[in-house]
Amino acid sequence: MNYIIFDLEFNQSYDSTKRRSIIKKASNKECPFEIIQIGAVKLDEKLELIDKMDRLIKPVIYPEVNPFVQELTGITTEMLKLAAPFYEIYNEFTEFLKSNRAILCVWGKADIKELFRNVKYHKLDLSLIPKEYINLQKHASKHLNCPKGTSIGLSNAVNLLNIPSKDEFHNAFMDAYYTAEIFRKIYNDSMKPKIYNINENRSSNKRNSRMPSIDTEGLFKQFEKMYNREITEEEKSMIKLSYMMGKTRQFQIEIPDNKPTIQ
Repeated sequence: MNYIIFDLEFNQSYDSTKRRSIIKKASNKECPFEIIQIGAVKLDEKLELIDKMDRLIKPVIYPEVNPFVQELTGITTEMLKLAAPFYEIYNEFTEFLKSNRAILCVWGKADIKELFRNVKYHKLDLSLIPKEYINLQKHASKHLNCPKGTSIGLSNAVNLLNIPSKDEFHNAFMDAYYTAEIFRKIYNDSMKPKIYNINENRSSNKRNSRMPSIDTEGLFKQFEKMYNREITEEEKSMIKLSYMMGKTRQFQIEIPDNKPTIQ
């Protein structure tokens, strides 16, 4: 049995013209978050390092890196031009996964969801991905006595567990490495894997199709990337409420225009 601790970085569409119609057209509903980096660490049953993987991926859905993604990850469009396409890296990754029993370990379930979605978009073999997984963020939050309903961010967990770091977060390989170090620190026999239900992706897509006015999934994903953790249902409700309140314009204020008026 092996544990595969992995992390992903994504690219997505962005509105360079500030016109909503453009961004809606640019965003691909089948794959709103395109994987541009896979980082992974493989541990054996004794949590000893067996192998590691770090690959950039050349995007085909969103060829230019979103400025926010570039600022967050340091990944540029130029860096990805020389990278291999997704299907090649996926073949490498599935070879990396091979074991008599491979259990995926992730910091929140979002990366598993987007991995399946990207594989499906590229019409590759979904059966090659193990379905057993452990959400280490959930276990770390419990281990560190976080308030019920909250999830701790990766960098905070690293600091609280006294794991040496150089603040190299939002890099898929380094995030996978730190997640593996956390796993070593908090592991206990009660950490049983669950089975990922790929149908969760389908139900999420149906929910989004009924809300064409806002890409809630994209909005939540952006917050999760910024804070390096899953956001709670309560936080999701607050974000959605804030968005709806903003649409009413009831909190807008007029800013005096000091520019001279042309008569």
